Amino acid sequence: MSTLPAFDIAEPVTAEEAVALKSTRTAASFLAGGTDLIPNLLHGIGAPDLLISLAKIPELKQFEEKVGSLVIGAGVNIVDLERSVLLHERYPAISMAAASIAAPGHRVMATVGGNLCLDTRCVFYNQSKWWRAANHYCLKKDGDTCHVAKKGNKCIAAYSGDLAPSLLVLGAEVEIATAAGRRRRPLTDLFRDDGQSWLDLDPSDLVVAVHIPARPDVRSGYVKSRIRHSMDFPLAGVAVAMSCQQETISSLAVAITGTNSRPVLLEGLEALTGKPLSSGLLDKLGKIISSSIQPMRTTLVPSLYRRHMAGVLARRLVTELYRAR
Repeated sequence: MSTLPAFDIAEPVTAEEAVALKSTRTAASFLAGGTDLIPNLLHGIGAPDLLISLAKIPELKQFEEKVGSLVIGAGVNIVDLERSVLLHERYPAISMAAASIAAPGHRVMATVGGNLCLDTRCVFYNQSKWWRAANHYCLKKDGDTCHVAKKGNKCIAAYSGDLAPSLLVLGAEVEIATAAGRRRRPLTDLFRDDGQSWLDLDPSDLVVAVHIPARPDVRSGYVKSRIRHSMDFPLAGVAVAMSCQQETISSLAVAITGTNSRPVLLEGLEALTGKPLSSGLLDKLGKIISSSIQPMRTTLVPSLYRRHMAGVLARRLVTELYRAR
């Protein structure tokens, strides 16, 4: 039976205290809901000597509208997003993504920051320690070979967070507490296209909140493909935000998760605006998606299936939002 490694627990009361503590304990890990961290520790993926609990930092629980933006703290539980009337009415992509995360029991514990910083996944990585040892481990953890791309020297484990694409299409920024102070940056800059080092954060950096600009003219949504509808990670997840002026699409943003080592905010969609929805426009969108994502054999289904489903889901969601204008 798998057991957790021995560790101490610290309970800082401010983000700055948490960052300072992490900077002095290189083997420590931040602990929020633990729905991703604890299963990994049971699999022998990581062995921190200290868990820094974020539960007693009030700032991380902020969830409020400010002038021109909505602020959601990194410690807000996913279930609170799922049940929020405000999000349902004005930022539906976020509430739809939240409602699709794992199972109800997970959503009670899981947090915004945890889902944004979710570890990348692969069928050769998310296994028990004895299974990974029998396969000589992998490039991401303890080994020197990627079992998916054997001739490569880069991990291609897939990012599978659901919140990131819904926040990306809404133009979110992320607030980070660092040893040098606070900083804000576009959410897209948080991620790297590297399954082994997928977050552009220093070891002691802590995600504090996301800031979403108010866009009352934008309609949004999120949908994903998964094997078990009740709880699974996305094989391909699609978020869309769009605005229309009468029958013309005036703005369009699409982001994909579950296919690459980072969530992908599509580029080049300006060419699809200024026009009404048509089969030709949807075909062009499908081609942009196909050329922008790089699914590999990191899940239980073929990579071509995930590529195809990303296009199918995007076409469906864009059509639904356009018809609901």
